Amino acid sequence: MHSTRRRSVRWLVAAALVAVPLAACAGEGPAPIPDAEAPAESVAPDPATQDPASEDPDAEDPATEDPPPPAEPPPPPSPDQLAGLLSREVPASGDGELLVVPGVSSAPAEGDLWQVRVSVEGGLDVEGQAFANLVMATLNDPRGWSNEGFTFARTDTDDYDVEVVLASPDTSTRLCEPLRTFGKLSCRNGDQAVITLFRWVNGTEDYAADLTAYRQYVVQHEVGHALGFGHVQCPAPGEPAPLMMQQTLGLDGCVPNAWPFP
Repeated sequence: MHSTRRRSVRWLVAAALVAVPLAACAGEGPAPIPDAEAPAESVAPDPATQDPASEDPDAEDPATEDPPPPAEPPPPPSPDQLAGLLSREVPASGDGELLVVPGVSSAPAEGDLWQVRVSVEGGLDVEGQAFANLVMATLNDPRGWSNEGFTFARTDTDDYDVEVVLASPDTSTRLCEPLRTFGKLSCRNGDQAVITLFRWVNGTEDYAADLTAYRQYVVQHEVGHALGFGHVQCPAPGEPAPLMMQQTLGLDGCVPNAWPFP
């Protein structure tokens, strides 16, 4: 009887001793176990590093956009622009003063070197540099006087061999005396090749379709006189008019030709 009671007491004591630490452990709770599928903590994006295209799903990637079309090339200069004409007005006179167009250039090849000075009468609506450029390009063209061994450099000093002058009708008349040009014909007088503005603007009826060709003709014709070449006639109807023919007065059956060696 007593032994049974003592066993019961021992069991109760042992149960109490075990229950106390279990209760204490139950109060702490189990350590959390991370869940691999749980979403990460949300972090606000940094505006400084965020791609603007990511904000708009419909935005195009700049790398895939079509490049802008190439710029249209400027139109080529007109015949009058090439000739330096700012208008087609032909006043009877300018201010009478010949203004040297500034600029120098060397001859493009070896040969009998001629220094060319280019001048334009003041008071004319002419861009001098464009006029000078056309003069020099004409004289040094492969179809020109280089075939006779001449080559041309440009100078703006008094050390020149021939001066190409663009002048009003009244001034060209004076510069060409004693030749009678009436302001409508160009001339070579001494070391000047004088071109009247009247013809530089209007050309002739035979050259109405190609004023640049007439302008090239008159430059080479008058400089040709300075080089020592005289007038010649049309060799036969239908043939190219010789450069040293007076083409301004008519072609006599020849066809227009602006070059000594076309």
